[in-house]
Amino acid sequence: MKQPSRRTFITAAGACVATTVAAAWPALLHAQMVRTPLNNMPDAIRKLAGAKTISKGRVKLDVPPLVENGHLVPLSVSVDSPMSEADHVKAIHIFTERNPLPEMATFRLGPRAGRARVATRVRMADTQNVIAIAELSDGSFWSDSAFLIVTLAACLEELPA
Repeated sequence: MKQPSRRTFITAAGACVATTVAAAWPALLHAQMVRTPLNNMPDAIRKLAGAKTISKGRVKLDVPPLVENGHLVPLSVSVDSPMSEADHVKAIHIFTERNPLPEMATFRLGPRAGRARVATRVRMADTQNVIAIAELSDGSFWSDSAFLIVTLAACLEELPA
């Protein structure tokens, strides 16, 4: 078998490198461009609850731990509440730390709702924490959180030139 010439070897090696870079380029570009900055979620939560303590429990946030893309992420929140006139959920608030706006949604409920459960689909800007906070009729706040990995972001703001 004849040895390949130096020129053939360098051409083949260059083609391999070019193919590898071309295949990896979208992923590298995505990793650099998509990483959205943190928003002011703690301030938004403080504005909602004021000086009151937000306790863990009574709220169940259900989101998939990994989503293929952030355009339609299923999300549901349920709260352990009898939903009576004396003891009911007034509102369910959903916060994210990397979307352009920290408060994604607010659902207002009352005793006539029957049960304290909401479900929707949301857009996610990036891999981030999601927090659901329930505001009860007695003035207390309860929460649950989840970490969501997004492989393809949806809520991108226009990138600076």
